[in-house]
Amino acid sequence: MCNERLGMNRCSTHGHGSRGPWIRRMASAPKGLLRHYVLKLLKEKPMSGAELIREITEKTENRWKPSPGSVYPLLSWLLDSGYTEESPEQEVGVKRYSLTEAGEKLLEEHEERRKEHHGGFPFHGMPFLWFDSFPEEAKEVVESLGNLRRVSQALFRRLREDLSEDTLKELKEQIDETTARLEVILKKKNT
Repeated sequence: MCNERLGMNRCSTHGHGSRGPWIRRMASAPKGLLRHYVLKLLKEKPMSGAELIREITEKTENRWKPSPGSVYPLLSWLLDSGYTEESPEQEVGVKRYSLTEAGEKLLEEHEERRKEHHGGFPFHGMPFLWFDSFPEEAKEVVESLGNLRRVSQALFRRLREDLSEDTLKELKEQIDETTARLEVILKKKNT
């Protein structure tokens, strides 16, 4: 199966390409993620479809490249719905879009919905896409949370195995201690 629609152009009889089974999950991006990301980028500056694809690809370090077949229909829908407008400053042959007030409101609604559904936790779906939505000073903590998530997922898989009682006890103690320490830090008033 080829992952051409993901812009990867990698084929494999198993659908994994050279990046392993992770790439298969890429095809099932959470609904509305591309729309959210496009709105977010257009809020920063007017961009064309090709520029949006390039920017998303760069920001995700080539882990996700939306196809033109996804981006351009989305841009048409946003324009027809009044969420974007064609930028008045156009190069010949390049159509750039910018957010309207309605588009900014839609982006705010997306942000609120994400916070409600995921408690603001950015790791649903494709964690690397939410990375740039944090202040610069918080990004190291976000990276650490990503590492914690990775280890937690590995731990869930290992719990299905026959681990010794000592190992299970040690894991529980570490998790409980770490959780308690994090809760104390979060309860401090000078957040």
